[in-house]
Amino acid sequence: MIPLSWYLIFAAALFSIGLFGVLSRKNAVAILMGVELMLNAVNVNLLAFWRYLAPENMAGQVFAVIVFAVAASEVAVGLALVISVYRRRQSVQADEINLLKY
Repeated sequence: MIPLSWYLIFAAALFSIGLFGVLSRKNAVAILMGVELMLNAVNVNLLAFWRYLAPENMAGQVFAVIVFAVAASEVAVGLALVISVYRRRQSVQADEINLLKY
């Protein structure tokens, strides 16, 4: 049986990679991919704690499904915004998107 700490270390590494992707990238699609990595790290934590603390009830799996639903809706809305901005500005670079300034 794999110890809980291994799952937590994996989730922390996955979250750190996602956070680095969000903070260092200028492309809006890459920023969305970083957010998705961070949400997947949350899912790993939810399922690891569910497995080790209370495997008889389904609460951890239900929360993971809710996070998947939120992630899917976030991707749909985020990509719609990116496409809209690209049509207007011909760029998806985050530092060039200043639509709310004017």
